[in-house]
Amino acid sequence: MAILLTLAGNLTAQSPDKILKQAAKALGGEKALRAVQSRTFHGKITGSADNSTGSFRIQSVSPNSYYISYDLNGFETAAGYNGKTAWQRNSRTGARTLTGDIGRDFQAEAAYHSYSWLNYKTEKAKVISGGLKQIDGKNCQTVFLTTPKGVRLTFYFDSQTALPVREEYPAAEGIKIFDYGDFRKVDGVLEPFSIKMNIAGDLYQIGVDEVLHNKISDRTVFDFPATSLAPLPKIPELLEQVRANQDRIEEILEGYTYTESMVGKEIGKDGALKELFSETSQITFYKGNKISRQIELNGKPLTEKQQEKEDKRVADEIEDMEKKIAKQEKKGEEEGSSRVSIAEVLRASSLVNPRRESFRGREVIVFDFEPNPAFNLKNAKSILKLFGNAAGVIWIDEKDKQVARMEAYLADSVSFAAGIVKLRKGASFSMEQDRINDEIWLPLASDINISARVFLVKGMNVNQTTRYGNYKKFKTEVKDAKVDPVNEH
Repeated sequence: MAILLTLAGNLTAQSPDKILKQAAKALGGEKALRAVQSRTFHGKITGSADNSTGSFRIQSVSPNSYYISYDLNGFETAAGYNGKTAWQRNSRTGARTLTGDIGRDFQAEAAYHSYSWLNYKTEKAKVISGGLKQIDGKNCQTVFLTTPKGVRLTFYFDSQTALPVREEYPAAEGIKIFDYGDFRKVDGVLEPFSIKMNIAGDLYQIGVDEVLHNKISDRTVFDFPATSLAPLPKIPELLEQVRANQDRIEEILEGYTYTESMVGKEIGKDGALKELFSETSQITFYKGNKISRQIELNGKPLTEKQQEKEDKRVADEIEDMEKKIAKQEKKGEEEGSSRVSIAEVLRASSLVNPRRESFRGREVIVFDFEPNPAFNLKNAKSILKLFGNAAGVIWIDEKDKQVARMEAYLADSVSFAAGIVKLRKGASFSMEQDRINDEIWLPLASDINISARVFLVKGMNVNQTTRYGNYKKFKTEVKDAKVDPVNEH
């Protein structure tokens, strides 16, 4: 009876933290795992559908550089992430940057492949137990991990050995599944020499020939592959052209309105993203200044009283704006815009890996940016300090000289307001635009994921998505910021 009770206890769902600690111990110990900063798997792959064969490779470098490639009878597929840009390439369609949900999901795969669930606490991910599940005849403990961006990953561990059995990642094709077996010791760490890969029902068997630790010599394998021999513009000059184009863009902006729908979320105790609030505003511009007029709250139009109060707030804001402009004109000062150019915010960054891509059917110049250690941020303005500690990637429409997309994350923590507010390392932001009426790029979507500390004590996490639409050209009276649309896109 005692033996049966012990076995039953072993098959009972455990806390996720305990499951992960047991897995680390079974693989060789947390210290040994953390000592492995990079992994390379070489092997042979066989497609189950037609028994096609070829070579297979996975490379990863802590904390989030990742590369996977395989060829089947000469048809090559590859994907990578260098910490800034996620991309995919195959022999038929060439290379493309992965953006939106697809890029977000692949970045999660890059970050958590190779046992990086060890860092879930510092990365502010949430784990919960998923109970027991049978996989290939094995009783497995299930752990659901939700990243700060809301991506849910699933890991399965053998209840008897505590070794990883399966990993599941969301992907464009559906769920991407890796099954592991035939563990052997490499530098004191157990590594799988048999891998089964399932991509949306397409099955592949991988036999690993070699696993190397801490021996990646060429980091360019993670970078977006060069795809064009056409000469590239000099990035500083391109950014200066974007800056010089800003006055024309602001003039066009003043003839447009659109809606901005913002949703705030948080990760609940069950690991799922839950909506906290939503609000929709009507956006207009006046002399380079953005005017936001709220029209909905939590999915419902404002009440008549609420709308009157909001309209008065907007009218007061515009009145203050006009007074400020009149005062500047009286003093002979130039009219100041509240918008800051990309060229200005990237002064503290190193600009690397320029390339050509196609984005929304347009030719764009894409480049990565990262902190420039030679730039002195000590007395820099907040926006410059923020970007001076950020890394990411920018897409610029070569003909229109406008930003089509930008992704960024904090490579180091940043403090503001004399240290009262501190944004933690890993905070991320993405913004994507769409070309409207063949003349201007207007925002389409943005996502913010921030972990912050306020007054040295209070911590808060911000997960906010914003979607834009209802683009219209309009006629307006500046005094109330209400619009009379004359053209809708």
